[in-house]
Amino acid sequence: MTASLTTAQACEQLGVKPATLYAYVSRGLIRSVPGPGGTRQRRYDAADVQALAGRQATRRDPQAGVQAAVQGSLDGLRAGGVTPILDSALTRIGDGTLAYRGVDALSLADTASVEDVAALLWTGEPGTRPTLPLRARLTLSCHPRADTPLEALGYALTYAGAHDPDALDTRPESGPRQAARILTLLHATAERHAGRPPAPDLPLHARLARTWGRPDSADLLRRALILLADHELNVSAFAACVTASGGASLAHCTLAALSALQGPRHGLGALHAHDLLRAALSGDPRAALRETTRRTGRAPGFGHALYPHGDPRARALLDALEAQYPDHPVTHATQAVIRAHREDTAEPPNVDLALAALTLTLGRPAGDAVTLFALARTTGWLAHALETRAGGQFIRPRARYVGPA
Repeated sequence: MTASLTTAQACEQLGVKPATLYAYVSRGLIRSVPGPGGTRQRRYDAADVQALAGRQATRRDPQAGVQAAVQGSLDGLRAGGVTPILDSALTRIGDGTLAYRGVDALSLADTASVEDVAALLWTGEPGTRPTLPLRARLTLSCHPRADTPLEALGYALTYAGAHDPDALDTRPESGPRQAARILTLLHATAERHAGRPPAPDLPLHARLARTWGRPDSADLLRRALILLADHELNVSAFAACVTASGGASLAHCTLAALSALQGPRHGLGALHAHDLLRAALSGDPRAALRETTRRTGRAPGFGHALYPHGDPRARALLDALEAQYPDHPVTHATQAVIRAHREDTAEPPNVDLALAALTLTLGRPAGDAVTLFALARTTGWLAHALETRAGGQFIRPRARYVGPA
């Protein structure tokens, strides 16, 4: 448990009496642990208390709650301000850890398949990892030739949303099957764009390694696909939730999320990190840092508001990359950039730097860092869309008019 509060402090923040606080604990809304040794006092998780207080404030003043939700920003998060909150049983970020339905994501990256994690996020009960068949196929119509893999994914989702008859089935039990079709479709689309014949009998990570012509790095890609499968309610996941709340198909929810991904403050951050490492390969790491920071306004690939002490996904992926390619020039350049940045600031690397190092090591263009991000995060987008659909939520913020009278 993170920072904790006394009974009096928790009651003051919630505006309730101790009996009500104890009721919240018994209902699982607030976690508690024993207090100082030799006493019968309890301590209460400060984050749980804050989250519950926020939900209560929203119920008392819905308009203020909506405004806080839609105006919550990364800067506000860094400053400890109000952030948007929606209930979700999918992913927990806390204490420097990441877990999918209560299962540590780093442990899953060590042992699980992408299919296992998809099943866990879409349907999983605590302690189980059901496996779903991910060989469902969807015939693609002819569409304009895409210039990039990301563009091809967008075409495929647009077509699937308009022409897949299975998308019209709104029964709850059909959701995981539809999600499997979409995830498989996107991997098949990546194969097709690369001029590779489909390989539906291979695991998803092996399909991607084959698509990229790097079967030797299949396990690294498996780790990346799992570590990036979901990350709570970021910009793209929230777009998927909002779209699902309006009743759109899962293909269209995924398309909305894919569009939201393509911004420099979200999915495109790895492009700048790729430029940084490529410059460091051919010159001075400090000069590369200085130049990319000048162009982008901050050192790309470093720092994360949710992980002040370091992004665990970055550590896990960089460690695996170094273990497989200890003498690769990109490995040395990445270490040099991290050391150079550490001399100026305490910001540790984030997953954007790890994605850039991975794709650069595999000889892939910068854009493939975003393609890998999208293929991985599709699992989480679909999970959020399914959760929103099952909960019957309708996410419709209101605007506070500030224009001329």
